[in-house]
Amino acid sequence: MRFVILAIFITCAPLLRAQQSAPNEEVPSVTARSQALELAGAFANDGFKIRDGFWGGAIEAKKPQFLQVNLFAGNAYWFSASVVGIGRKLSLSIATDAGQPVQGDTFQSEQSVAFGFVPQVSGRYFVRLELTTGEKSDFALVYSYK
Repeated sequence: MRFVILAIFITCAPLLRAQQSAPNEEVPSVTARSQALELAGAFANDGFKIRDGFWGGAIEAKKPQFLQVNLFAGNAYWFSASVVGIGRKLSLSIATDAGQPVQGDTFQSEQSVAFGFVPQVSGRYFVRLELTTGEKSDFALVYSYK
């Protein structure tokens, strides 16, 4: 019995230490994800469903991140991304697998950006996310469909 309790404590000890941060301090990637989900939630009012999961990490100015997605013709999609920190701006664009940019609707706020479109052809597309203003930061990207 003592061995089981000791094993649980040793396994959970890193989690206990991680929770000892300042009370109002947030992990930046959680903040970025929260902001991206908040933006995507606006599209949910129009019948869009937020896809499970998100993409995130660190992004540096002028070093774009690419995400490959498979999309279906006739479905509508909104890609929403956010970055942490005042004075940072993102750009988001989508291209076909042949590298041709697609046309769509955009939304830009202080730290978030969204791009929506309806693919004419099913297949592979590339989402390009770039930090255009500010220093390295965490980002998160989610997408919605209907």
